[in-house]
Amino acid sequence: MEKWAAQELQYADLGDTRRKKRLISIVENLASQPSTSVPQASGNLAAASATYDFWNSPYFHPSDIIAAQAKSTVERIKEHPIVLAVQDTTSLDFTTQKAKKGMGYLDCKTSFGLKVHTTLGVSAQGVPLGLINQYVWAREEKNLGIAKQRKKRETQEKESQRWLDSLSETQQQIPEEIQVVTIGDCEADIFDLFAQSRNPNSHLLIRGTHNRKVNYLEDKQRSGHPETKYLHQSIREIKACGSLDVQVKRNPNHEARLAKLTVRFASFEIQVPKHHSKATPRQPVKLQVILAEEENPHSGVNPISWLLLTSLDIRSFESAITCVRWYSYRWLIERYHFVLKSGCGLEKLQLETGRRIEMALATYSIVAWRLLWLTYQARLHGEESCESFLEEHEWQSLCATIHKKSPPPEKPPSFREAVRMIASLGGFLGRKGDGEPGVKTIWLGLRRLHDISQTWKLSHQISSPIEPP
Repeated sequence: MEKWAAQELQYADLGDTRRKKRLISIVENLASQPSTSVPQASGNLAAASATYDFWNSPYFHPSDIIAAQAKSTVERIKEHPIVLAVQDTTSLDFTTQKAKKGMGYLDCKTSFGLKVHTTLGVSAQGVPLGLINQYVWAREEKNLGIAKQRKKRETQEKESQRWLDSLSETQQQIPEEIQVVTIGDCEADIFDLFAQSRNPNSHLLIRGTHNRKVNYLEDKQRSGHPETKYLHQSIREIKACGSLDVQVKRNPNHEARLAKLTVRFASFEIQVPKHHSKATPRQPVKLQVILAEEENPHSGVNPISWLLLTSLDIRSFESAITCVRWYSYRWLIERYHFVLKSGCGLEKLQLETGRRIEMALATYSIVAWRLLWLTYQARLHGEESCESFLEEHEWQSLCATIHKKSPPPEKPPSFREAVRMIASLGGFLGRKGDGEPGVKTIWLGLRRLHDISQTWKLSHQISSPIEPP
């Protein structure tokens, strides 16, 4: 069976087949031990040096690595009639590494690092399909404080343009017959994003934050002279169409709880903001607005309130609920960035320049997606065989270690069973009420499985009889 890294990077064009083979080898090493250092994951000095030399190569760009994964992502996307393109921005903080070159300021003049804007493809069922695009940049110190003047500047002069550029690139990469829903949090509540031209099958689902001026379209159709109101008030005046029970996940400060959300939806005409530049004239934009709000929260908790703006046609409670569920998958890109920083240790890399960090980021992006895919594929398609991601010596050694008996079973375990066993190596207890394992226990388990499987493979090679010549 072809190794997954070779299949994932089959479209890589780095100008030389030897570079492609090196990239595949690096990804395999890092993916097998994602939470270790580069020297540990590489296995020896020669492989570690080759990894650092690869990231320092002037013969290709980090975007070439991202483009290779994006093509594989699109191939997976083609198997789905609907795909979610989830966008988000994060920071890579290297403030403690003062000597690193090519960094920009982050939140203030004393913090330095890189900004990263990612678009992650996700199935309509919530399985991460891979990266669609990624932008990396360093803020110039001369622009420190310029955010206070954002209302005076054009969108293309601001970091907000990344949302528009990512949407354009997503539309170029994904076939038009596939319905693509671009999802973003409050940072994506940008009028120019709503007004941007889109393919017929390209839609937006954005969490709103601005209290925009709106016209309620039914009033406009009825009277022709609607009273202009503001969004937050107008949507709450709409009669509720139903309620939805959602499980709020446990966090360090609160226990898991069940929340009852009241759902409203209506069509509005969003007015052009008063401060919008006259240099790029815009017309009002028709959007559907969904409000899913916890009206009677328990004492001492922050009530849930999701105000969603979408270009999708919402005509029923069921279609509104579908949008709420799709928006909940935005959490996946936060987990993706978490895996990059906490699982792969990207911010701990002692690389001298911003370009080398970009090279490492492009490489680890494949590893981080793979970890996230394993986590959610096991939950939704766990009945499949684990042979789709584990080689024979890996699942055999895994079963023998967990069940403490040899020989291992003749039939490989299911995807879900194998992932739970890997997670148990990383500290997952699997008690009643624990649910399915998270990505952290999986990456820790993979590190142990690598050592176990390599020892298993070596011991069986030694114990196998040598055939006479």
